[in-house]
Amino acid sequence: MRTVPVVEVKSHLSALLAEVARGEEIAITRHGRVVARLVPDRPRMAADAFRPFWDGEEIDLEAPPDAPAEPVASLD
Repeated sequence: MRTVPVVEVKSHLSALLAEVARGEEIAITRHGRVVARLVPDRPRMAADAFRPFWDGEEIDLEAPPDAPAEPVASLD
């Protein structure tokens, strides 16, 4: 992982983003300390977003039975 000071990021952002698009990870530093990271985006599936809610729990996905039809009053 490459480390870049924030001052350099300001002046070379487009080039750094191109590197990230090619798979590089870049740590951004301020006063020698990492304050942020630029990492490539990865596609996520909806299941990935909800996985923490599903792990370890059984989920009932069955629909309840239909209720019988109710009589409708006449409008006469």
